[in-house]
Amino acid sequence: MGLIKGGDLENAVVILEREVEQEEIDRIAKMFNKPGITEHHAGVLNNTKLRYPNEPARHKLLDLIGDLSLVGQPIKGKVVATRPGHYSNTRLARMIRQEIKRQTTKKEIPLLDTTKPAVMDIQKIKTLLPHRFPFLMVDRILEITPSHIIGIKNATYNEAFFQGHFEQEHVFPGVLLVETMAQIGGILVLNNVDEPDKYSTYFLKIDRMKFKHKVIPGDTIVVRCDLIEPMRRGIVVMYAQAFVGEKLVAEGEMTAQVVKNK
Repeated sequence: MGLIKGGDLENAVVILEREVEQEEIDRIAKMFNKPGITEHHAGVLNNTKLRYPNEPARHKLLDLIGDLSLVGQPIKGKVVATRPGHYSNTRLARMIRQEIKRQTTKKEIPLLDTTKPAVMDIQKIKTLLPHRFPFLMVDRILEITPSHIIGIKNATYNEAFFQGHFEQEHVFPGVLLVETMAQIGGILVLNNVDEPDKYSTYFLKIDRMKFKHKVIPGDTIVVRCDLIEPMRRGIVVMYAQAFVGEKLVAEGEMTAQVVKNK
């Protein structure tokens, strides 16, 4: 089938589960560069004895242990695997690793300190983001490192969407709250890229986004975004939280792709 490149009968166990004609044995033996297999009974093709009667199961177990070591730390728990393979093992390891990182990225509430100077004002923000009126949802960046960012969005009554959302009770739309978090996260990503004006970030996925409290005119939204893992092949995963004062109003995981502009 063209699988297990580099494997041969010296370093792999090949099981032929049924008895076949000598012609088929010769074909398989030639494929493995092992001529001279003149007879075969259902079982191990190369007529060697297994080290253990359950050697294939042990092999799978060793694969599972090795793949789960990609988590990067010991697992305190019980793992039950049915017909495991490298693909499913590594996917599980990636999910566990992301969950660990997601829990460790929940930081202290970023309280707004109006006495501190901004790290980026609106003019600097405009050099990193392509968004313009009426869709630039970031007013100021308060803090930025290679792995996290804190920015603010002032929600004012003058914004047009408040007139229709809703007429009697103005609420900041949840979709725009997500967009605010995404734009602040985009600044974090582009700030780490050489020649950021030549790149843009695009949404790929939103996971586990939760809205906990409404945002109304007059609120200042403070957003913190943390990288869950380093950017790989242009794909970046972030955990974002939005606060008004000490109140968490939204949180979730966002995946984006960094693409070079045409």
